[in-house]
Amino acid sequence: MSNSANPQGMESTPVRGRRFRPVRLLTVAVFALAGLIFFTSFNTAKGTNIRTDASLLKLSDLILERSHKNGQLDESNGALRDDVEALAERDDGSTRAEDEKLAALEKKAGTQKLEGEAVSVTLNDAPPDATAKLPGYPEPQPDYLVIHQQDLQAVVNALWQGGAQGIKVMDQRLISTSAVRCVGNTLILQGRVYSPPYKITAVGDPEKLRQSLAASKAIQNYMVYVNVYGLGWKVEDDGTVTLPGYSGTVDLQYAKPVE
Repeated sequence: MSNSANPQGMESTPVRGRRFRPVRLLTVAVFALAGLIFFTSFNTAKGTNIRTDASLLKLSDLILERSHKNGQLDESNGALRDDVEALAERDDGSTRAEDEKLAALEKKAGTQKLEGEAVSVTLNDAPPDATAKLPGYPEPQPDYLVIHQQDLQAVVNALWQGGAQGIKVMDQRLISTSAVRCVGNTLILQGRVYSPPYKITAVGDPEKLRQSLAASKAIQNYMVYVNVYGLGWKVEDDGTVTLPGYSGTVDLQYAKPVE
């Protein structure tokens, strides 16, 4: 205790030796921690500028590089599959009925091209300087102005419910194991990365597809943000189009078929 005050008016007892006050101990600890941080930063940088060192590959660059490589591998895999199927069809010992059954299964699985009338839906982020266009709504938060995973999933689900025979997101065909996922403001689909605008194309009856889109509760909620904050939304009749067949792997990695 400090001997500068005695509430009972008694003579203070001298303190033996010298003690560190709590404030001094805290000061020493702060300087020690600062020194540790400086040492760690120096050891990490190794004499380079951590912020601007060109040798440090940005994560975004790595993702784009892997996405491009995955696209090339998909194309190569698709070409090899076509070659294998062409060789198998020469003399596989199957009957005509078996070949027709296999072709029907491949069509349903989405591994073959699909031609027909199509409707496309395009989603896009709002302008970064967007403001509320209608009275009674708050000024937008950053999340209000970007496309989210649930927005894409809502469109895909509505198109399936509308009787779509096949769906393509960007340039890739969807199959039963496809997962539409967003990380930040990018779409990751079957190992490849895309940025908005996102285009979804479905082959089917255009009128039924449009009706299903309009009836979706999730899309109705999305349309509020379209009208208030300017998110992008465009539905078009594409006429007759040909969807590509799925060319990626069909092996299950995290699930097993029901026996």
